[in-house]
Amino acid sequence: MSLLIKNGVIVTAMDEYQGDILVDEGKIIAIGNNLDSKADEVIDAKGMYVLPGGVDQHVHFSFEFNGSKVRGFETSNAAAVGGTTTVIEFVNQIKGKGLIDTIDEYRKENAEGIAMVDYSFHGIITDPSTGVYDEIAKLPEAGYPTVKLFMAYKGMFFHCDDDVIAKSMQKAKDAGVTIMVHAENADLIDVLQKECVEQGNVEPYYHAVSRPPMVETEATERAINIARLMDAPLYVVHVSTKGAVDAIKRAQDEGLPVYGETCTHYLTLDKENLAKPNFQGAKYVCSPALREQDDIDYLWTSIKNGWLNAISSDHCGFNWAEQKHMGKDDFRNIPNGAPGLENRLGVLWTAGVETGKITRSQLVDLFATKPAKINGLGDRKGHLGIGYDADIVIYNPNVKSIISNETSLQGVDYNSYEGFEQIGRPEKVFLRGQLVVDEGKYIGEKGQGEFVPGKPYGLCYDGIKK
Repeated sequence: MSLLIKNGVIVTAMDEYQGDILVDEGKIIAIGNNLDSKADEVIDAKGMYVLPGGVDQHVHFSFEFNGSKVRGFETSNAAAVGGTTTVIEFVNQIKGKGLIDTIDEYRKENAEGIAMVDYSFHGIITDPSTGVYDEIAKLPEAGYPTVKLFMAYKGMFFHCDDDVIAKSMQKAKDAGVTIMVHAENADLIDVLQKECVEQGNVEPYYHAVSRPPMVETEATERAINIARLMDAPLYVVHVSTKGAVDAIKRAQDEGLPVYGETCTHYLTLDKENLAKPNFQGAKYVCSPALREQDDIDYLWTSIKNGWLNAISSDHCGFNWAEQKHMGKDDFRNIPNGAPGLENRLGVLWTAGVETGKITRSQLVDLFATKPAKINGLGDRKGHLGIGYDADIVIYNPNVKSIISNETSLQGVDYNSYEGFEQIGRPEKVFLRGQLVVDEGKYIGEKGQGEFVPGKPYGLCYDGIKK
């Protein structure tokens, strides 16, 4: 089926202009003015913005906490209605298995035939050994060119000490594999958590008290120093505080290949949400913790100035009524994470574009283009250009709505942005030229998503001799 989208305002990371897009066999084959084609379908996008489908480089469909698991790819239609057409999932290495075997097995059992948007994967080292370090060089061949390491969560099976980070970087840099870190000081958090509990402070709010900005800033600085010593690139995920941003910016000013992302919730929610009564605060327990307004304002400045180069959802779908209540008597037992996959574009448009904090082109860059490039997908995803996958969002800026969990597809019993006004909506969404969202409603099919292999030497290697 060929498709012609006419008269919309096309927005890329570089510019915006009125024009037409012609699609055939799932690819964009022409962009211009007054394209004359006998396409099978013609859509008039006048008065609307035409954006590339979003790439969410930070989602959790497989995360487990104390034996309880988040919602999986069966809820990935939430991505589609939110204008995201590619997600990148983190997969924990199974003890005794290699990274590639672990991801391959997860992919076959939990994504293939289920996913409703396209997908790729990050590996997470949980069982460091010589064999795993050697395997890093083989990851690009399998299509998995990124690895995440957790500096936080002392005592958990996925926590990594500094030596694991250093050894992973040594192996990764020669293979073009990007090392990502969750930067929080696990030992300091452990001390502060125990102190809170000993004083009888066990409510959700003390999750934030026990994870102050300094534990993130220190770990970010330490990760940067390890990267400097190993002469390797570094990507810091879900940056939430001014100190961590400043550490990344200083490294960039020195010419180091150090980059970072932030997330929608860190740009819109503050830590007072954790103080909500009747255990409602547990809905906002995520790590790093939500911050103060000063940090929120600084994060907006950082993305506008390019100090951070992507905005993800860090989507993590635990139910509040049962799973979050595991920590009713001790905040340390509240599963970390919150849903947000469905709302990333709408919230960023409303809180960012409509308020003048970022331009539409900056939104596209942060929401789609840079995440694709970071993860080795930049030749297919995240951009409206000839030869790219026809992942296209027609965004209607004239519709207003109130975000509500009642209409959500995320599969959990609450929404982090409940009651927020949203300006605009993804009116139509195309996945490789196939209409999957119409009039804001999901109309696609289970299993429509495809695996997209990532390539090595992503954006973090720009300027580095290969």
